[in-house]
Amino acid sequence: MKKLKGLVIPILIIIIWWIGSALHIFNDYIIPSPLSILSAAYTLLKGGVLIKHISVSFCRVLVGFLITFAIAFPLAVLAGMNKKLMLYLEPFLEFNRHIPPIAVIPILILWFGIGEVSKLAVIFLATFFPVFSSTLTGVTNYDEKLLEVGAVFNFSNKDKFFKIILPQAIPSIITGIQLGLGYSWRSLMGAELVAASSGIGYMIMDAEQLSRPDIIIVGIFSIGILGYAIDYIFLSLTNKFMHYHGKEVEYGRAYNKESVQDF
Repeated sequence: MKKLKGLVIPILIIIIWWIGSALHIFNDYIIPSPLSILSAAYTLLKGGVLIKHISVSFCRVLVGFLITFAIAFPLAVLAGMNKKLMLYLEPFLEFNRHIPPIAVIPILILWFGIGEVSKLAVIFLATFFPVFSSTLTGVTNYDEKLLEVGAVFNFSNKDKFFKIILPQAIPSIITGIQLGLGYSWRSLMGAELVAASSGIGYMIMDAEQLSRPDIIIVGIFSIGILGYAIDYIFLSLTNKFMHYHGKEVEYGRAYNKESVQDF
């Protein structure tokens, strides 16, 4: 029943949109009718165009995020366990954290062209800090009393990390992953809108040049639906296999804006 409540606002918007289009309250060129959107979506799906662009964008997000996690996670753990290292990293990280990834797209294109490397670099820049910051927060905010108990039982540093610190950090790590996935989509769309020959962002830009607002809206809906689906599947799998602190990770907890930059 709770999930059905989340459909109330979208349904109301669609009804208002449908009525406004039927009564010609909305300009059909600026806001195409729902039927026009469905027709465009069907045509794109039937021709395989939409699936092709979605697949390209999805692969870029997946590869870019895996690269980010492979670098940000161990670096955050290392910095969290070694306070002296953080003294060297903090000024550099803080400087880069305030630079929007879209601002460096022109220089990335100059260095790497409009190929995959520049897009993966944009995804890395956009997703690094959510993953790094959340992991660092989780690794450093552990219960000192539990470490004292570990010391009583002669835990090694390795045992303290894997049996005490890491389990307590899992909720924060999950939050960072959820945030990172969301930011990876935002950043990729920005990169594809500026320089690409395939992907959802490219499809939207191409539709704009062809004056096809129906295809633009199909692209926007595709981004939202796919992003929501990935987020939902990720949290569902997390809640199914991992029950930390006696409760599930709630959908939407990653909308905590602490330590996160806007794209």
